[in-house]
Amino acid sequence: MSVQDIRILSPDDCYIYRGEGGVLQGIIAGKTYHELLIYLAFPMHHTSGYVSVRNKEGDEIGIIRDLSKLDRDSAAQLKEEIELRYFLPKVMKIHSIKQKSDRWFWELETHLGSIRIIMRNLHEHIHFPGGNRIILSDLDGRRCDIQDWQQLDATSQRLLKDIL
Repeated sequence: MSVQDIRILSPDDCYIYRGEGGVLQGIIAGKTYHELLIYLAFPMHHTSGYVSVRNKEGDEIGIIRDLSKLDRDSAAQLKEEIELRYFLPKVMKIHSIKQKSDRWFWELETHLGSIRIIMRNLHEHIHFPGGNRIILSDLDGRRCDIQDWQQLDATSQRLLKDIL
């Protein structure tokens, strides 16, 4: 696939909805699709744009550049699907970060409740996608998101600064 093969979908040509059983469906450029798959082209940087829309076989139909340009219902369905596919709890507070032998134990409060993540080393499990955002991952592949570390409480910021 080359750059010339990328098709940017017009917001006026996209209507996305849920069918029976919650399957994401849509009408795109006049063609009905009974099952759609959604992927973010840039999941670390753009969570509401550059959305790859694919048919059930995984073939790309096109890219939606900006969800906010879609009708409200279509945008809501796509945002819900993105949240399901890219499940990423948001860190609200860091309770503790402790190192024991070759492991790092993080006790976190997320918007979904308390979690514990375990890392083998910091440089493989802490990612800085840009700005003040930090993505944490653990040994099991679970991830969580610090959207802006400078917006965390003072204790959380101090704990982060101590290890970074």
